[in-house]
Amino acid sequence: MSFGLNLAPQHRVYAGFAIYSFAMGNIFPRLPDIKHAMGIGDGTLGLSLIGTPIGTLTALTLATPLLERVGFRRALLALVPLLALAYAIAVHAPGPLALFLMLFPVGLMIGSVEIMLNVEADRTEFLVKRRIMNRAHSFWSMGFFGAGLFGAALAHLGMSPQLHLALIVPIVAISMALFLGGYQPAPGRFAGTGEKAPMLARPTLPILVLVAVTLAAMLMEGASIDWSAIYMRTVFESGPFVAGFTVALFAFSQATTRFFADSFVDRNSPSGVARVLLVMMAAGVLIVFFSPSPFVSMLGFALLGIGTSAIFPLAISAAAQRTDRPAAINVAALSQISFVAFLLGPPLLGFVSDHWGIRSAFGIGIPFIVLSLLTAGSLGRRPAAGKPVALADEALEPTSDKILARAAEG
Repeated sequence: MSFGLNLAPQHRVYAGFAIYSFAMGNIFPRLPDIKHAMGIGDGTLGLSLIGTPIGTLTALTLATPLLERVGFRRALLALVPLLALAYAIAVHAPGPLALFLMLFPVGLMIGSVEIMLNVEADRTEFLVKRRIMNRAHSFWSMGFFGAGLFGAALAHLGMSPQLHLALIVPIVAISMALFLGGYQPAPGRFAGTGEKAPMLARPTLPILVLVAVTLAAMLMEGASIDWSAIYMRTVFESGPFVAGFTVALFAFSQATTRFFADSFVDRNSPSGVARVLLVMMAAGVLIVFFSPSPFVSMLGFALLGIGTSAIFPLAISAAAQRTDRPAAINVAALSQISFVAFLLGPPLLGFVSDHWGIRSAFGIGIPFIVLSLLTAGSLGRRPAAGKPVALADEALEPTSDKILARAAEG
Protein backbone atom coordinates (compact mmCIF):
# COMPACT_ATOMS: atom_id res chain seq x y z
CA MET A 1 0.00 0.00 0.00
CA SER A 2 1.53 3.31 -1.11
CA PHE A 3 0.58 6.83 -0.09
CA GLY A 4 2.10 10.30 -0.12
CA LEU A 5 3.71 12.22 -2.96
CA ASN A 6 4.56 10.65 -6.30
CA LEU A 7 8.32 11.22 -6.59
CA ALA A 8 11.05 9.96 -8.88
CA PRO A 9 13.18 7.17 -7.31
CA GLN A 10 16.25 9.39 -6.82
CA HIS A 11 14.13 12.09 -5.20
CA ARG A 12 12.83 9.57 -2.68
CA VAL A 13 16.42 8.65 -1.86
CA TYR A 14 17.31 12.31 -1.35
CA ALA A 15 14.26 12.79 0.89
CA GLY A 16 15.12 9.68 2.88
CA PHE A 17 18.64 10.91 3.64
CA ALA A 18 17.39 14.39 4.60
CA ILE A 19 14.59 13.18 6.90
CA TYR A 20 16.86 10.60 8.54
CA SER A 21 19.57 13.15 9.31
CA PHE A 22 16.97 15.63 10.58
CA ALA A 23 15.66 12.92 12.93
CA MET A 24 19.14 12.24 14.35
CA GLY A 25 20.54 15.78 14.18
CA ASN A 26 18.27 17.63 16.59
CA ILE A 27 19.95 16.30 19.72
CA PHE A 28 23.36 17.86 18.96
CA PRO A 29 22.40 21.55 19.42
CA ARG A 30 20.92 20.48 22.80
CA LEU A 31 23.97 18.65 24.14
CA PRO A 32 25.08 21.72 26.16
CA ASP A 33 21.68 21.78 27.89
CA ILE A 34 21.76 18.02 28.53
CA LYS A 35 25.27 18.27 29.96
CA HIS A 36 24.27 21.19 32.20
CA ALA A 37 21.12 19.44 33.44
CA MET A 38 23.11 16.35 34.45
CA GLY A 39 25.90 18.42 36.00
CA ILE A 40 28.64 16.36 34.31
CA GLY A 41 31.92 17.15 32.58
CA ASP A 42 32.91 16.69 28.96
CA GLY A 43 34.63 13.37 29.63
CA THR A 44 31.58 11.86 31.32
CA LEU A 45 29.32 13.13 28.53
CA GLY A 46 31.71 11.59 26.02
CA LEU A 47 31.44 8.21 27.73
CA SER A 48 27.65 8.44 27.62
CA LEU A 49 27.69 9.22 23.91
CA ILE A 50 29.66 6.04 23.18
CA GLY A 51 26.38 4.13 23.48
CA THR A 52 25.42 5.31 20.00
CA PRO A 53 28.54 4.13 18.14
CA ILE A 54 28.50 0.76 19.88
CA GLY A 55 24.93 0.21 18.71
CA THR A 56 25.73 1.50 15.23
CA LEU A 57 28.71 -0.80 14.76
CA THR A 58 26.63 -3.74 16.00
CA ALA A 59 23.91 -3.05 13.45
CA LEU A 60 26.36 -2.44 10.59
CA THR A 61 27.89 -5.83 11.28
CA LEU A 62 24.80 -7.94 11.94
CA ALA A 63 21.61 -6.24 10.73
CA THR A 64 21.65 -6.81 6.95
CA PRO A 65 20.13 -10.34 6.89
CA LEU A 66 17.32 -9.30 9.24
CA LEU A 67 16.55 -6.17 7.21
CA GLU A 68 16.41 -8.26 4.04
CA ARG A 69 13.90 -10.61 5.65
CA VAL A 70 11.69 -7.82 7.01
CA GLY A 71 11.89 -5.86 3.75
CA PHE A 72 13.43 -2.44 3.22
CA ARG A 73 10.09 -0.67 2.73
CA ARG A 74 8.57 -1.75 6.04
CA ALA A 75 11.83 -1.41 7.96
CA LEU A 76 12.68 2.06 6.63
CA LEU A 77 9.20 3.52 7.10
CA ALA A 78 9.17 2.23 10.69
CA LEU A 79 12.75 2.81 11.82
CA VAL A 80 13.20 6.49 10.93
CA PRO A 81 10.24 7.66 13.07
CA LEU A 82 11.31 5.17 15.77
CA LEU A 83 14.78 6.74 15.69
CA ALA A 84 13.25 10.14 16.46
CA LEU A 85 11.20 8.53 19.25
CA ALA A 86 14.26 6.80 20.71
CA TYR A 87 16.10 10.14 20.88
CA ALA A 88 13.06 11.75 22.51
CA ILE A 89 13.13 9.02 25.18
CA ALA A 90 16.92 9.16 25.64
CA VAL A 91 16.92 12.85 26.60
CA HIS A 92 14.85 11.93 29.66
CA ALA A 93 17.85 9.99 31.03
CA PRO A 94 18.47 11.02 34.66
CA GLY A 95 22.21 10.42 34.49
CA PRO A 96 25.14 9.51 32.23
CA LEU A 97 24.82 5.71 32.65
CA ALA A 98 21.14 5.82 31.75
CA LEU A 99 21.95 8.00 28.74
CA PHE A 100 24.56 5.48 27.58
CA LEU A 101 22.05 2.62 27.84
CA MET A 102 19.30 4.59 26.10
CA LEU A 103 21.59 5.57 23.22
CA PHE A 104 22.51 1.97 22.41
CA PRO A 105 19.15 1.22 20.68
CA VAL A 106 19.49 4.60 18.95
CA GLY A 107 22.75 3.32 17.47
CA LEU A 108 21.11 0.08 16.36
CA MET A 109 18.52 2.07 14.43
CA ILE A 110 21.11 4.42 12.93
CA GLY A 111 23.19 1.49 11.65
CA SER A 112 20.14 -0.19 10.16
CA VAL A 113 18.93 2.97 8.42
CA GLU A 114 22.46 3.61 7.10
CA ILE A 115 22.48 0.18 5.49
CA MET A 116 19.07 0.58 3.86
CA LEU A 117 19.54 4.12 2.54
CA ASN A 118 23.00 3.51 1.14
CA VAL A 119 21.99 0.24 -0.52
CA GLU A 120 18.89 1.93 -1.94
CA ALA A 121 21.01 4.83 -3.24
CA ASP A 122 23.31 2.36 -4.99
CA ARG A 123 20.41 0.43 -6.53
CA THR A 124 18.79 3.67 -7.65
CA GLU A 125 22.06 4.72 -9.31
CA PHE A 126 21.90 1.52 -11.31
CA LEU A 127 18.21 2.11 -12.08
CA VAL A 128 18.50 5.72 -13.31
CA LYS A 129 21.97 5.17 -14.87
CA ARG A 130 23.66 8.15 -13.28
CA ARG A 131 25.67 8.81 -10.14
CA ILE A 132 23.63 10.09 -7.17
CA MET A 133 25.59 8.84 -4.13
CA ASN A 134 27.50 12.02 -3.26
CA ARG A 135 24.41 14.13 -3.90
CA ALA A 136 22.39 11.83 -1.65
CA HIS A 137 24.91 12.40 1.12
CA SER A 138 24.73 16.14 0.51
CA PHE A 139 21.03 15.87 1.35
CA TRP A 140 22.06 14.12 4.57
CA SER A 141 24.11 17.20 5.42
CA MET A 142 21.21 19.45 4.41
CA GLY A 143 18.91 17.60 6.79
CA PHE A 144 21.50 18.02 9.52
CA PHE A 145 21.70 21.72 8.66
CA GLY A 146 17.94 22.00 9.10
CA ALA A 147 18.15 20.15 12.42
CA GLY A 148 20.83 22.53 13.63
CA LEU A 149 18.79 25.61 12.74
CA PHE A 150 15.59 24.18 14.21
CA GLY A 151 17.33 23.09 17.38
CA ALA A 152 19.05 26.45 17.72
CA ALA A 153 15.74 28.30 17.35
CA LEU A 154 13.92 26.17 19.93
CA ALA A 155 16.83 26.41 22.36
CA HIS A 156 16.80 30.20 21.93
CA LEU A 157 13.06 30.22 22.74
CA GLY A 158 13.79 28.34 25.95
CA MET A 159 12.09 25.06 25.01
CA SER A 160 13.42 22.10 26.97
CA PRO A 161 15.34 19.37 25.12
CA GLN A 162 12.65 16.89 26.17
CA LEU A 163 9.79 18.84 24.59
CA HIS A 164 11.94 19.73 21.58
CA LEU A 165 12.83 16.09 20.80
CA ALA A 166 9.24 15.00 21.40
CA LEU A 167 8.11 17.54 18.80
CA ILE A 168 10.48 15.99 16.26
CA VAL A 169 8.68 12.63 16.36
CA PRO A 170 5.44 13.70 14.59
CA ILE A 171 7.39 15.93 12.20
CA VAL A 172 9.52 12.97 11.11
CA ALA A 173 6.58 10.57 10.94
CA ILE A 174 4.52 12.94 8.76
CA SER A 175 7.53 13.67 6.54
CA MET A 176 8.20 9.97 6.00
CA ALA A 177 4.55 9.35 5.09
CA LEU A 178 4.51 12.32 2.73
CA PHE A 179 7.82 11.82 0.91
CA LEU A 180 8.43 8.06 1.24
CA GLY A 181 4.90 6.73 1.54
CA GLY A 182 5.09 5.54 -2.06
CA TYR A 183 8.61 4.11 -1.70
CA GLN A 184 9.24 0.72 -3.25
CA PRO A 185 12.80 -0.70 -3.14
CA ALA A 186 14.65 -0.43 -6.44
CA PRO A 187 15.62 -3.69 -8.17
CA GLY A 188 18.88 -5.17 -6.93
CA ARG A 189 22.02 -5.06 -9.00
CA PHE A 190 23.08 -8.28 -10.64
CA ALA A 191 26.03 -9.69 -8.69
CA GLY A 192 28.37 -10.15 -11.60
CA THR A 193 31.66 -10.30 -9.70
CA GLY A 194 30.67 -12.60 -6.88
CA GLU A 195 32.46 -10.25 -4.47
CA LYS A 196 31.08 -10.22 -0.97
CA ALA A 197 32.44 -8.16 1.88
CA PRO A 198 33.26 -10.21 4.98
CA MET A 199 32.00 -9.21 8.42
CA LEU A 200 35.57 -8.37 9.44
CA ALA A 201 38.20 -7.75 6.77
CA ARG A 202 41.93 -7.83 7.48
CA PRO A 203 43.63 -4.59 6.38
CA THR A 204 46.78 -4.77 4.28
CA LEU A 205 49.57 -2.19 4.46
CA PRO A 206 48.23 -0.17 1.47
CA ILE A 207 44.77 -0.12 3.09
CA LEU A 208 46.29 1.10 6.35
CA VAL A 209 47.88 3.95 4.39
CA LEU A 210 44.44 4.86 3.05
CA VAL A 211 43.09 4.68 6.61
CA ALA A 212 45.72 7.26 7.54
CA VAL A 213 44.38 9.52 4.76
CA THR A 214 40.87 9.40 6.22
CA LEU A 215 41.61 9.69 9.95
CA ALA A 216 41.69 13.48 10.11
CA ALA A 217 38.46 13.91 8.18
CA MET A 218 36.57 11.26 10.15
CA LEU A 219 37.78 12.60 13.50
CA MET A 220 37.12 16.26 12.73
CA GLU A 221 33.68 15.60 11.23
CA GLY A 222 32.59 13.69 14.31
CA ALA A 223 34.15 16.26 16.64
CA SER A 224 32.40 19.14 14.88
CA ILE A 225 29.03 17.41 15.08
CA ASP A 226 29.36 16.38 18.73
CA TRP A 227 31.30 19.25 20.28
CA SER A 228 30.85 22.46 18.26
CA ALA A 229 27.79 23.63 20.23
CA ILE A 230 29.49 22.87 23.55
CA TYR A 231 32.63 24.64 22.32
CA MET A 232 30.68 27.83 21.60
CA ARG A 233 28.89 27.72 24.95
CA THR A 234 32.07 26.91 26.92
CA VAL A 235 34.62 29.18 25.25
CA PHE A 236 32.51 32.25 24.48
CA GLU A 237 29.42 31.71 26.65
CA SER A 238 27.40 32.07 23.47
CA GLY A 239 23.63 31.83 23.61
CA PRO A 240 21.83 28.64 22.59
CA PHE A 241 20.96 30.00 19.15
CA VAL A 242 24.58 30.79 18.25
CA ALA A 243 25.71 27.39 19.56
CA GLY A 244 23.08 25.53 17.55
CA PHE A 245 23.67 27.66 14.46
CA THR A 246 27.34 26.64 14.53
CA VAL A 247 26.32 22.99 14.15
CA ALA A 248 24.07 23.99 11.25
CA LEU A 249 26.82 26.04 9.60
CA PHE A 250 29.22 23.11 9.64
CA ALA A 251 26.55 20.90 8.03
CA PHE A 252 25.67 23.54 5.43
CA SER A 253 29.25 24.00 4.23
CA GLN A 254 29.71 20.24 4.10
CA ALA A 255 26.45 19.78 2.19
CA THR A 256 27.31 22.43 -0.37
CA THR A 257 30.74 20.95 -1.04
CA ARG A 258 29.37 17.42 -1.35
CA PHE A 259 26.67 18.59 -3.74
CA PHE A 260 29.29 19.75 -6.27
CA ALA A 261 32.07 17.29 -5.36
CA ASP A 262 31.61 14.81 -8.21
CA SER A 263 32.23 17.24 -11.06
CA PHE A 264 35.17 18.85 -9.24
CA VAL A 265 36.89 15.52 -8.60
CA ASP A 266 36.31 14.49 -12.22
CA ARG A 267 38.36 17.48 -13.41
CA ASN A 268 41.26 17.06 -10.99
CA SER A 269 43.43 14.35 -9.46
CA PRO A 270 42.04 12.69 -6.32
CA SER A 271 45.27 13.37 -4.41
CA GLY A 272 45.25 17.03 -5.45
CA VAL A 273 41.64 17.50 -4.36
CA ALA A 274 42.37 15.77 -1.05
CA ARG A 275 45.35 18.03 -0.34
CA VAL A 276 43.27 21.15 -0.97
CA LEU A 277 40.56 19.87 1.36
CA LEU A 278 43.11 18.93 4.03
CA VAL A 279 44.67 22.39 3.91
CA MET A 280 41.23 23.92 4.38
CA MET A 281 40.62 21.51 7.24
CA ALA A 282 43.90 22.55 8.86
CA ALA A 283 42.96 26.20 8.51
CA GLY A 284 39.62 25.47 10.15
CA VAL A 285 41.24 23.63 13.07
CA LEU A 286 43.76 26.45 13.66
CA ILE A 287 41.03 29.07 13.54
CA VAL A 288 38.89 27.15 16.04
CA PHE A 289 41.92 26.60 18.31
CA PHE A 290 43.10 30.23 18.35
CA SER A 291 39.80 32.03 17.69
CA PRO A 292 39.24 35.27 19.65
CA SER A 293 35.51 35.57 18.88
CA PRO A 294 32.41 33.51 18.09
CA PHE A 295 32.23 34.82 14.51
CA VAL A 296 35.80 33.75 13.78
CA SER A 297 35.08 30.32 15.26
CA MET A 298 32.04 29.92 12.99
CA LEU A 299 34.31 30.61 10.02
CA GLY A 300 36.59 27.84 11.29
CA PHE A 301 33.72 25.36 11.54
CA ALA A 302 32.59 26.27 8.02
CA LEU A 303 36.08 25.45 6.76
CA LEU A 304 35.98 22.18 8.69
CA GLY A 305 32.73 21.31 6.90
CA ILE A 306 34.37 21.91 3.53
CA GLY A 307 37.56 20.08 4.47
CA THR A 308 35.84 16.93 5.74
CA SER A 309 33.37 16.64 2.86
CA ALA A 310 34.99 14.32 0.29
CA ILE A 311 38.14 12.73 1.78
CA PHE A 312 36.51 9.43 2.70
CA PRO A 313 34.79 8.83 -0.70
CA LEU A 314 38.13 9.44 -2.43
CA ALA A 315 39.82 6.87 -0.19
CA ILE A 316 37.01 4.37 -0.84
CA SER A 317 37.52 4.74 -4.59
CA ALA A 318 41.28 4.21 -4.21
CA ALA A 319 40.70 1.07 -2.12
CA ALA A 320 38.21 -0.33 -4.64
CA GLN A 321 40.64 0.18 -7.54
CA ARG A 322 43.41 -1.88 -5.94
CA THR A 323 44.07 -5.21 -7.65
CA ASP A 324 45.71 -7.16 -4.82
CA ARG A 325 42.36 -8.42 -3.48
CA PRO A 326 38.69 -8.23 -4.47
CA ALA A 327 37.38 -4.68 -4.15
CA ALA A 328 34.77 -5.75 -1.60
CA ILE A 329 37.41 -6.90 0.87
CA ASN A 330 39.59 -3.79 0.49
CA VAL A 331 36.61 -1.47 0.84
CA ALA A 332 35.30 -3.36 3.86
CA ALA A 333 38.68 -3.21 5.60
CA LEU A 334 38.99 0.55 5.02
CA SER A 335 35.39 1.28 6.00
CA GLN A 336 35.45 -0.70 9.22
CA ILE A 337 38.58 0.96 10.64
CA SER A 338 37.72 4.47 9.47
CA PHE A 339 34.16 4.23 10.74
CA VAL A 340 35.42 3.22 14.19
CA ALA A 341 37.49 6.43 14.24
CA PHE A 342 34.45 8.47 13.18
CA LEU A 343 32.19 7.01 15.87
CA LEU A 344 34.52 6.46 18.81
CA GLY A 345 36.91 9.38 18.32
CA PRO A 346 34.61 12.31 19.21
CA PRO A 347 33.29 10.84 22.49
CA LEU A 348 36.86 10.09 23.58
CA LEU A 349 37.80 13.70 22.85
CA GLY A 350 35.73 14.56 25.90
CA PHE A 351 38.65 13.35 28.01
CA VAL A 352 40.99 15.68 26.13
CA SER A 353 38.58 18.53 26.81
CA ASP A 354 38.40 17.70 30.53
CA HIS A 355 42.19 17.74 30.94
CA TRP A 356 43.38 20.42 28.50
CA GLY A 357 40.28 22.40 27.52
CA ILE A 358 37.81 22.05 24.69
CA ARG A 359 40.01 24.01 22.26
CA SER A 360 42.53 21.19 22.57
CA ALA A 361 39.86 18.65 21.58
CA PHE A 362 39.95 20.29 18.15
CA GLY A 363 43.66 21.17 18.14
CA ILE A 364 44.53 17.50 18.48
CA GLY A 365 43.38 17.16 14.87
CA ILE A 366 46.51 18.90 13.53
CA PRO A 367 48.89 15.89 13.76
CA PHE A 368 46.21 13.73 12.10
CA ILE A 369 45.91 16.27 9.28
CA VAL A 370 49.69 16.21 8.82
CA LEU A 371 49.54 12.41 8.64
CA SER A 372 46.75 12.61 6.04
CA LEU A 373 48.71 15.12 3.96
CA LEU A 374 51.79 12.87 3.99
CA THR A 375 49.76 9.88 2.77
CA ALA A 376 47.37 11.67 0.36
CA GLY A 377 49.45 10.58 -2.64
CA SER A 378 48.04 7.06 -2.19
CA LEU A 379 44.70 8.33 -3.55
CA GLY A 380 46.17 8.40 -7.06
CA ARG A 381 46.52 10.88 -9.86
CA ARG A 382 44.06 12.01 -12.50
CA PRO A 383 42.94 9.08 -14.70
CA ALA A 384 44.57 8.84 -18.09
CA ALA A 385 42.71 10.49 -20.96
CA GLY A 386 42.15 7.14 -22.64
CA LYS A 387 40.48 5.54 -19.66
CA PRO A 388 36.93 4.48 -20.46
CA VAL A 389 34.16 6.42 -18.79
CA ALA A 390 31.04 5.03 -17.19
CA LEU A 391 27.75 5.23 -19.00
CA ALA A 392 25.49 8.12 -18.03
CA ASP A 393 28.09 9.52 -15.64
CA GLU A 394 28.06 6.46 -13.39
CA ALA A 395 31.27 5.92 -11.42
CA LEU A 396 33.50 3.17 -12.72
CA GLU A 397 34.88 2.25 -9.32
CA PRO A 398 32.59 0.61 -6.78
CA THR A 399 31.94 2.68 -3.69
CA SER A 400 31.54 1.27 -0.21
CA ASP A 401 27.80 1.56 -0.64
CA LYS A 402 27.89 -0.46 -3.88
CA ILE A 403 29.92 -3.15 -2.18
CA LEU A 404 27.39 -3.12 0.66
CA ALA A 405 24.61 -3.49 -1.89
CA ARG A 406 26.25 -6.52 -3.47
CA ALA A 407 26.80 -8.07 -0.04
CA ALA A 408 23.15 -7.52 0.88
CA GLU A 409 21.94 -9.02 -2.39
CA GLY A 410 24.34 -11.95 -2.18
